[in-house]
Amino acid sequence: MFLTITDLEQLHTEHPEWQMELVEGKIIVSSPSDYESEEIGTRLITFLNIWVMSRKLGRVTGSSAGFILPSIEEDDLEKRNLRSRDVSFVRADRLKKTKRDFVELVPDLMVEIKSKSDRIKPLEEKIQLFLQLGSIVGILIDPDKLTVTVYRLNQAPVVLENGDTLTLPDLLPGWEMAISELWPPEFE
Repeated sequence: MFLTITDLEQLHTEHPEWQMELVEGKIIVSSPSDYESEEIGTRLITFLNIWVMSRKLGRVTGSSAGFILPSIEEDDLEKRNLRSRDVSFVRADRLKKTKRDFVELVPDLMVEIKSKSDRIKPLEEKIQLFLQLGSIVGILIDPDKLTVTVYRLNQAPVVLENGDTLTLPDLLPGWEMAISELWPPEFE
């Protein structure tokens, strides 16, 4: 049986605590992120949002926001996917007004944060899919290795470590963030 976005919306209404995506007609239910991964995502959202909101550049969202992605196959509405990512940015000119629904677009920036139970390869494949569909930048944050890998379509990935600075001049000219600021602090 091939499932649709309407089926997923119904399941989400019945089980709002589940994290679900619709991938090629199959509903994928995933476990929540571990605490550290979620904190890293919140830190990134905070740093991005401070810059984006004060300049009215667009919208920054977290992992609960769903994007209805086009099918890779020629405009096959039955094969659209509802996907989420851990952090996203959409330029203001692409989403002038927020919606009380899933949005049918590909975010300009998508970020995946490796959770304790995640494997790298599926995360990289997800980033590549978003890039193929129109995302400008994809980022993979790996708390285990303390690295941030920046992906752009048809370019070699750039790996950043502590001591490096993340910049996104093609999306957010002037914005920068020290990689070390992503990692949760330790309190004494």
